[in-house]
Amino acid sequence: MPVYKNHPLKIYNSLSGEKETFRPIHEGAIGMYVCGPTVYSNVHLGNVRTFMSFDVIYRYLIHIGYKVRYVRNITDAGHLTDDGDVENDRFVKQSKLEKLEPMEIVQKYSVDFHKVLDNFNFLPPTIEPTATGHIIEQIELTQKLIDLGFAYESNGSVYFDVMAYNEKGLNYGELSNRNIEELMANTRDLDGQSEKKNPQDFALWKSASPAHIMRWNSPWGDGFPGWHLECTAMSTKYLGETFDIHGGGMDLKFPHHECEIAQGKACNGTSPVNYWMHTNMLTMNGLRMSKSTGNYILPMELVSGDNTFFEKPFSPNIVRFCFLQAHYRSVLDISNDAMVASEKGCNRLLESYKLIESLKASPTSSLDIASWRKSCYDAMDDDFNTPILIAQLFEGARFINIVNDGKETLTAEDIELLKTTIASFLFDVLGINNEASSNGVAFITEKLKGTVEMLIEMRNIARANKDFAMSDQIRDQLISLGIQLKDGKDGTSFSVQ
Repeated sequence: MPVYKNHPLKIYNSLSGEKETFRPIHEGAIGMYVCGPTVYSNVHLGNVRTFMSFDVIYRYLIHIGYKVRYVRNITDAGHLTDDGDVENDRFVKQSKLEKLEPMEIVQKYSVDFHKVLDNFNFLPPTIEPTATGHIIEQIELTQKLIDLGFAYESNGSVYFDVMAYNEKGLNYGELSNRNIEELMANTRDLDGQSEKKNPQDFALWKSASPAHIMRWNSPWGDGFPGWHLECTAMSTKYLGETFDIHGGGMDLKFPHHECEIAQGKACNGTSPVNYWMHTNMLTMNGLRMSKSTGNYILPMELVSGDNTFFEKPFSPNIVRFCFLQAHYRSVLDISNDAMVASEKGCNRLLESYKLIESLKASPTSSLDIASWRKSCYDAMDDDFNTPILIAQLFEGARFINIVNDGKETLTAEDIELLKTTIASFLFDVLGINNEASSNGVAFITEKLKGTVEMLIEMRNIARANKDFAMSDQIRDQLISLGIQLKDGKDGTSFSVQ
């Protein structure tokens, strides 16, 4: 019998507002779609928290024997902000700031995104489609919605007709529990009032002004796809008209995911997703993270220590462990104290795990390892409850220590069960990197240390000679090897990630 048969999952479904028993559409197989980044700037910590949550979910589903097709898109097509001003198109705006072509911006920040996730030991998705790679599918989907009477063309743009959708007995607002009449009464049209029939109508295709760089030919003229449309086009192409799980941050629930439901139902006559999952927000020092307030830090600034919020660098292992101590549906607040505590906790687990090899087997066991192992699975089967799982792993560490002290006994079979269970959950499911030392930073030999120090000295000489190209080359090549330099008033230090 497949392993997953022994682990009936409960998943909190945002659509129903309840935990539901998970039943996949196809026996033993799961289709999961997660909204990926819009690659016009560096990925931020809130994004990392969301993607980490679904990385763990993906890992656990694989662990219990499911075959998972995990699709996470990349938004690389320009789309306007709510005021409809081309100057506020994120890709166009950033390309002007950095004096780069929009697709150079896409490449730069796509590379950054993947580097950050690699640092945090993420598994890659099964498929990572891009919006620009699926323009034809989006145009075809738009035309189908027009043909079915759910969309209309206006001045070269195409809008989804929310009122027509509701008049056919459907319910725009079902995911976010919004009432369409109230939305219509309270919403101010910021996206071309003369073009749209109603303020709540959303763009499927936008006509490109002469100033808009990212543009494609369509039956309605040159333009670009709407943000909501791309996810419907790509999720249905790779997962079908109805699939199992759709995830993202709670900020995407309305309007993005609401629009996806409407597009899917209108186009295919069926609800596109069975289980909607949303992660909660990330705060720092009790406050919302925001560039405008200065309460903001990038992922690799937390890792390198190049910030004013934390007393020292924290390895990706420690950051990951900290994040997973909060349930994905709970607000996660990070602070210096929280990171220090997470470092101590993660180190304690890793040190305890090392002790397993030295445990002496006894003829009988005084501890119930099988029941403890079941409690680990029970935690993850209950809506992927990582904080409860981590608490159980600490209980496993306690078992190791009291057996090591001779206060309790375990048979050889139970010692092996304890070892494999901790390894499975700590390394395979939670994604903590076992190729790290007890402080979460990779081991470094004296020879390697001497080599890095020699390169730092060469870089210092290059900087003194104003050979900044050589200085930057040394720094960048060390970064590519996982060695982060930090310049300070006392000289240059380094950390190994």
